[in-house]
Amino acid sequence: MVSLITTVRNKFLEAIRSVQPQGRWKILVVDEHSQKLLNSVLKRFDILEENVTDIQLITNPRDPQPGFEAIYMVMPTTPNVDRIIGDFTNRQQYAAAHLFFIEGLSEELFQRLTSSAAEPYLQGLKELFLNIWATEAQTFSLNEPGLFFSIYSPPRTEAAYKGARDRIEEDLRFTSKMIANLCITLNEFPFIRYYMPQHHSPLGPLKPNTQTRPPPPPESSGRWRTQLARGADARAHEAAETEFVTRLLAFKVQQTLEEHQKLNPDFGKPDPSRPRGTLIITDRAMDMVAPFVHEFTYQAMANDLLHIENGTKYMYKFQSAVGAYEDKTAILSDADTVWTEVRHMHMRETIDKLMADFNKFLVDNAVFKGEGAANLNDMKEMLANLPQFQQQREEFSLHLSMAQDCMGIFERDKLPLIANVEQCCATGLNADGKTPKSLVEEMVPLLDSREVANINKVRIVALYIQYRDGVPDEDRRRLYQHARLTLAEQDAVNSLVQMGVRISRLPTDKDRKNRFKQKSSNEEEYELSRFKPAIRTVLEDQVADRLETALFPYVRDAPSTSSVTTSLRSPPPQTTSLRSQKPAWHRAPRTQQVQDNKQRIIVFMAGGMTYSETREVYQLSTSLNKDIFIGSTHVTTPKGMVDDLKVLDLGGAGSKAIPNGLRDPKAGQRSWQAFYDEKYYTQDAAPPPPRQAPPPTSRPQQPHRIIQPSPTNSYQSSGHSSGATEEKKKKKRGLFGF
Repeated sequence: MVSLITTVRNKFLEAIRSVQPQGRWKILVVDEHSQKLLNSVLKRFDILEENVTDIQLITNPRDPQPGFEAIYMVMPTTPNVDRIIGDFTNRQQYAAAHLFFIEGLSEELFQRLTSSAAEPYLQGLKELFLNIWATEAQTFSLNEPGLFFSIYSPPRTEAAYKGARDRIEEDLRFTSKMIANLCITLNEFPFIRYYMPQHHSPLGPLKPNTQTRPPPPPESSGRWRTQLARGADARAHEAAETEFVTRLLAFKVQQTLEEHQKLNPDFGKPDPSRPRGTLIITDRAMDMVAPFVHEFTYQAMANDLLHIENGTKYMYKFQSAVGAYEDKTAILSDADTVWTEVRHMHMRETIDKLMADFNKFLVDNAVFKGEGAANLNDMKEMLANLPQFQQQREEFSLHLSMAQDCMGIFERDKLPLIANVEQCCATGLNADGKTPKSLVEEMVPLLDSREVANINKVRIVALYIQYRDGVPDEDRRRLYQHARLTLAEQDAVNSLVQMGVRISRLPTDKDRKNRFKQKSSNEEEYELSRFKPAIRTVLEDQVADRLETALFPYVRDAPSTSSVTTSLRSPPPQTTSLRSQKPAWHRAPRTQQVQDNKQRIIVFMAGGMTYSETREVYQLSTSLNKDIFIGSTHVTTPKGMVDDLKVLDLGGAGSKAIPNGLRDPKAGQRSWQAFYDEKYYTQDAAPPPPRQAPPPTSRPQQPHRIIQPSPTNSYQSSGHSSGATEEKKKKKRGLFGF
């Protein structure tokens, strides 16, 4: 299937390639956010190869270079538009400007540009809709972990509900734009379905309350409760019971895509070779078991047990050829082929795969005679003697180190015993497929043990409470006492109630139906890896056309009625020639899509997704023969989830994502542009101090020619010395040093 990283990367490159000035060389102007987006999918060399002679930050002081045309690849904020206008007011910063906005540009800012002094220099304007973080081939993220608190933190007082509601409306509008960006990037206008919980009311700021809920009809209107004559007041009052974050978000995404289609009639046109895709919007509250269970597949286990920064950056000890150890920093990304091959395998299979690949590597390169490595320690010793294969040594050493560290923690922290209890709680069955009878007897000694870390005790208690669908308050107090949980750890478990989990249970309470009950599997499975996240059931039911519409309603049209509704949409007339100008690359990507005809399913999980859920997406893509993508506000780990739950009632104050807590909502909702300008605001850099005039020289300096690469291949064969050529290469390599 087509990788999201590759898709986003190609779109950026196509935008840069579409600008072909007569002088061949061009300058790229970026802001801080667009620079990060570019760096996430492109290397410096990739951009330099596209005849880019310099890269400049729009917020930095820049010397005029009227001999070069410039590509502006920036966010569509008011300050950025003002900076572009300033570049061509009372001066000429560049020969011409080609504008590529990462997001859609508002009509107000568009009019400001076209009526400014910069207008004669504007050669074209294109909206890229690439403000999305493609983290893996099939995963994407908003990189917004603070939205977890915006969605689920309850307002502290009744009066605070109105402001909190305004804040979440702004955040959901932002989130809907990001999801729409992905659909636009894939040229997919999908059916949209959303999760409608049956066992709890809306959560966080959306919880029905007297401040935001319309009042009920007067008592005197006796027929308002009937289905046929309820009236508008009754319907508005009852609607508060269904205003789930998933529903609000789904309707906002639908509206955003429809507005985009009106301006871009070609968007989402049916492809005869591929069925129309489906977007499924759910949230973290749908499955609060997955964030607590110990996973023993490689990527999930490593991110759970090891200190890996943002899921990608890992520090480890690397043994050099002389036997000395040195600190190394590895980046776990799709560029690491060893990582992509083994990350979703069970740890046992991962180790076997690393051993087999290493021994094959030895045979292929004839480095050693005799038998290959028999265990991880053999690999460690032999790797130190392979200085001539630096990249292979580092890749094998990295994953050897990670696998060894994981297995060391697995044994040290009694994870086999802990995981057995977790699996029984998560699945409701023991390893024999029967209801566990001795679960409490196995659990209590682990809670009492001082050798078991408190974080693991919190996970056991959270899973047990969910298994029992709530426990009496006295039983919960005893569990805390056995585990010797701190007050903050008790708060983490108690905060499950804010996620729709029933933690307290009365004798008269009945069991609630579990819509995502574990299904028996005919596949061979490890005893400690029996649990499957709920998203697996959702995706399997979606493909088999048995996903309940009551649980996952459609926003607009369902598959049977889609052809009627799409044909009714008619494009509006084009208003301006500048906005509608489409470079040639706009039509080019189709030639690159080889056999890209599988039906797409996009999953968005508001509030954080787990590595176990991303693994399911990869595996189901193969078994169901679909292109499945999953994204979220952020990726969460078990420790991260526990830490966030500790401060959920505090609005995130003290959390890693938003240490100062949720921002105070302003009076009413801000306009989209005002919200956007504040979110991506960047201060202009201070001008450099005045420099003293250089001493006179016999030859005048030519700064632009120094950094300009040679325009033809024959340039180096002329009378220039090799030393001058080396100087040019050094300059070229330093162009990205912002």
